[in-house]
Amino acid sequence: MPVFTYRALDSQGQEVRDEVEAGSSDEALNKLRGMNLFPTSVKEKAVKRSAARKGAAATTKKKSLAFGKVKQKQLAAFTRQLSTLINAGLPIVRSLKILSDQLKAGVLKNDLMDVSDDVESGAALSEGLAKHPKTFNKLYVNMVKAGEAGGILDQILERLASFMEASEKIKKKVLSALIYPAVVMLVAGAILIVIIGFIVPKFQKMFEDMGTELPPATRFLIKAGNFVQHQWYLLPAIPIGIVLLYRLVVFTKPGRYATDFLKLKVPVFGMIISKSAISRFTRTLGTLITSGVPILEALNVVKEATPNVVVSSAVAKVHDSIREGENMAPPLAASKVCDPMVVNMIDVGEETGELDKMLLKVADTYDEDVDALVGGMMSLLEPLLIVVMGLAVGFIVISLFLPLIKLMHTIGQ
Repeated sequence: MPVFTYRALDSQGQEVRDEVEAGSSDEALNKLRGMNLFPTSVKEKAVKRSAARKGAAATTKKKSLAFGKVKQKQLAAFTRQLSTLINAGLPIVRSLKILSDQLKAGVLKNDLMDVSDDVESGAALSEGLAKHPKTFNKLYVNMVKAGEAGGILDQILERLASFMEASEKIKKKVLSALIYPAVVMLVAGAILIVIIGFIVPKFQKMFEDMGTELPPATRFLIKAGNFVQHQWYLLPAIPIGIVLLYRLVVFTKPGRYATDFLKLKVPVFGMIISKSAISRFTRTLGTLITSGVPILEALNVVKEATPNVVVSSAVAKVHDSIREGENMAPPLAASKVCDPMVVNMIDVGEETGELDKMLLKVADTYDEDVDALVGGMMSLLEPLLIVVMGLAVGFIVISLFLPLIKLMHTIGQ
């Protein structure tokens, strides 16, 4: 397609110089006016042979060897940039090539090169994206498809980028809340192992020379010290065994459901996980409905995008209910996954025809609740961990001094 260079004035009277692809000069003028620009000069750009050769070389670029997944942050940035380029009037193929050229070698760059080739050969953008499910999930593909059908692809991509950024933000907050106590417990555990393995055994010989009967707590501590000192290589087997047992349990459907149910019921952490899951469910569904995706199809996408099986099962019941001509609220209330406030807001949204807005409001509210819970938990965790560490050290000290106290009592008699 020919490329036209132009000079134009924007709505503020500033001069803009750029290029636009169009079939003719009249089409180029119409595109510029559609971009709220007032063209003063439009000329077709002469294509040099060297440039043509470069273009041909670019299309024959080889893909690099790449593994792994595309980070959510990187995908969100690409989506927002693609929205901006399409909104500026650039064709999809050219936009994809511009963005893929800017990326470093990796999975996303390789996938974009394939998508660009598919679109250039006549396929829809959603069809090209659907061939790479590891990078572009069903939520992404369905929203792009809805944007293509409604002629608002740039708006849908902008909305999709905002959705991914919001999801990534809440995910990072939850992970940061879980990482802190894990690191503290790991350090505290290492300190206790050093105390039990290197300090406690030194008391053992002294206790043997005393010849007095040791209290149960002291005997337990000495056995633990001997184990750490002589069978230390078995210590890594404990966390590895726990992880393997967990994976075996969640491999079965009943085990997966039970573990996901327990995650939602754990004090403090369960509240954070529960509210995060509901926020993800409502934000995803609200975004899909706002984008024009049919509600049954949207619920299928949400069900597959929800990692917690308990919440996913509730979404499946909602899907079946709507398919039978009923409303969302009753099956949600029966599942007891959502608070009554959420059920009532969804019920009001269905009655008023503003379900998408209500779902997004619920997501915003729950995101704020998660922020508050994470902040409260972080303020309580530090003193709680100090107390736990103090109790462990106190147990060791008391266990070591009990025989001495008993000996002194015997001598005193």
